[in-house]
Amino acid sequence: MLPFLLWNNRDGYPPFLTAPAAMNSPVSLRVPALRNLGLRDYLPVWRSMQDFTAARTTATSDEIWLTQHPPVYTLGLAGKPEHLLQANTGVPMVKTDRGGQITFHGPGQLVAYTLLDIKRRGLGVRALVRKLESAVIDLLAGYHIAAYGRADAPGVYVTLPERGGTEAKIAALGLRVKNGCCYHGLALNIDMDLAPFLAINPCGYAGLAVTQLRDLDVRASVESVSGNLTQHLLRVLA
Repeated sequence: MLPFLLWNNRDGYPPFLTAPAAMNSPVSLRVPALRNLGLRDYLPVWRSMQDFTAARTTATSDEIWLTQHPPVYTLGLAGKPEHLLQANTGVPMVKTDRGGQITFHGPGQLVAYTLLDIKRRGLGVRALVRKLESAVIDLLAGYHIAAYGRADAPGVYVTLPERGGTEAKIAALGLRVKNGCCYHGLALNIDMDLAPFLAINPCGYAGLAVTQLRDLDVRASVESVSGNLTQHLLRVLA
């Protein structure tokens, strides 16, 4: 079991910075603090990530925020609105500041936001992406699912034999880096309504299939997967 620092929040953030943000021990600086946020609207969580990153100092501990969002489409910095294929979906869309195109968040999807001082960690963006992907790949291996990343399209993918070997995305990644620190992170589909993905080109790729743990015969709660993913994230970031 890897060590971690944990704050549960059941009464609502923002502000997220009411818990200690500065820790001078080298160990506490290296081990990200975890925040279990539960189900939270996208916009205030995003704004709080921005505020957290802007307020960081060299003594600020890294953090990982674990959450789910009510249904929302998010469009990245380079996102093209035409990747939203249907109007009047009833799902709001937020133009955000992460990399990438359009994706969907909803209940039953685990989102892990990685607020890291990558300069302090000696990590480049590409290396961090590979580490985040490997955490998800190793998690899925524990459920006997073979998964992989792609150099040309960040995220984690599986093949679906029942659909003729079709490639399907099970986890999406998107980051923002400012002053050597990153925020945003990854989203893993566990047990959610995938229908809203049909109204978009997921991550900007027309026809890209999307899947989830439930459709791969894994019956697991978001909470149990969250605990497993946390351990893999802490390991790859150690």
